[in-house]
Amino acid sequence: MIELPEGSWWDWDALHFDGSELRLAAGHDLTYHHGLEVVFTDVAYLACPTQFQDPRFREPTPDERALVHRHVGEEPPVIVAFDVDAPAGGDPLTCLVAARAVEVVPAWSTATGATTSLRENGWPRTCGRRSSRKVRTSPGRACY
Repeated sequence: MIELPEGSWWDWDALHFDGSELRLAAGHDLTYHHGLEVVFTDVAYLACPTQFQDPRFREPTPDERALVHRHVGEEPPVIVAFDVDAPAGGDPLTCLVAARAVEVVPAWSTATGATTSLRENGWPRTCGRRSSRKVRTSPGRACY
């Protein structure tokens, strides 16, 4: 199950999907910016809307695991399940993403194309602009 850092992660959007990598952006209001990205690598199965609010992450059920196994041919290393409210109301919509790996990263300074990786303690380690140059940061500091 995905563990999110503390924050207001109400608004979600599929920021990028190229058939292999899926980047979900989250924030309080995505109209202005996002503060968190959930990055799936080598996506094998995807069933979720492109925009949603307030997902409730949970362990996949045995039936959901079997569904993914039937479509993929094996059980991928990562299966993430979450429920969101259906836009038209009614029962919650179940979402599934199966991939080789998933990473939760803060989206520091996304307007400049910078990305951030996390140390084991959860603090930002480095951020790189679109070039290969890396910039060291300390906790709470953005990359410039």
